[in-house]
Amino acid sequence: MFLIKAKIFEIKRFAVHDGDGIRTTVFFKGCPLKCVWCHNPEGIDFKSQLAYYKEKCIGCAQCVNVCTNNAHYFENGLHIYDREKCVYCGKCQDVCLGNSLYFYGKEMSVDEIFPLLMEDKEFYDNSNGGVTLSGGECLMQIDFCASLLKKLKENGIHTAVDTCGFVSKEALDKVIPYTDIFLYDIKAIDEDVHIKCTGQSNKIILENLKYLDECGKKIEVRIPYVPDFNDDQITKIADFLRNLKNIEKVKVLPYHNYAKSKYIALNMENTLPDMLPTEDDIKKAKSYFKI
Repeated sequence: MFLIKAKIFEIKRFAVHDGDGIRTTVFFKGCPLKCVWCHNPEGIDFKSQLAYYKEKCIGCAQCVNVCTNNAHYFENGLHIYDREKCVYCGKCQDVCLGNSLYFYGKEMSVDEIFPLLMEDKEFYDNSNGGVTLSGGECLMQIDFCASLLKKLKENGIHTAVDTCGFVSKEALDKVIPYTDIFLYDIKAIDEDVHIKCTGQSNKIILENLKYLDECGKKIEVRIPYVPDFNDDQITKIADFLRNLKNIEKVKVLPYHNYAKSKYIALNMENTLPDMLPTEDDIKKAKSYFKI
């Protein structure tokens, strides 16, 4: 029998911002969008990555001892990490005494991950919480998601899927029976604005949102508010949502730039905008939504 595995970059316990109650959030590698404000850059690429936080390195050299590809070495007393030689085995993270190395992208099976999610069932039950699948875009690894969600539902766990919506209807159909609520990102209504912000059209995203609504699924819409990028889209998003029947919540999420250190540690281009929203900006944006 073929064993389905997914590439996971984090399992976050006691999460309180990824759906109702106390939850465990599973973050999947890989995303079809490249949002300029992405605060989880480690979730964009499907490939495994190693983050190196130089400022945390204490020079213990444990990584040098375990690396068989010489991706880690010291030169003039400085720790050098050669990404071209790295095979992303994750062994260096396991021995790093300064926590300067962090591996993103572990392959796991449903049977491996399920017991970890069940450890906090008592907290889910007592807080009306559960398990949330997120990313990246979790539905890019659809067979694994469907299998895991089905097993969670069979064991009485509330399930949520956090999605950007840039997936096929066939993918949605596979998880709809096992998903209690969809946490659905809307960045823009105007297609040209969405392309500027994410690199992709939003036609599929908006059609899929209407499809989930027609299927009677509970939906929590999440709108990142990013000045100079999508701040002019708020009223248009509000108008679009008024035509839908199953929107339970709308959250306006103020953009932040806390992820700068991740971009540096992953050796990725930092696309984070400089301007942050004010409290008045967010208050005004929220006023358009009466749900």
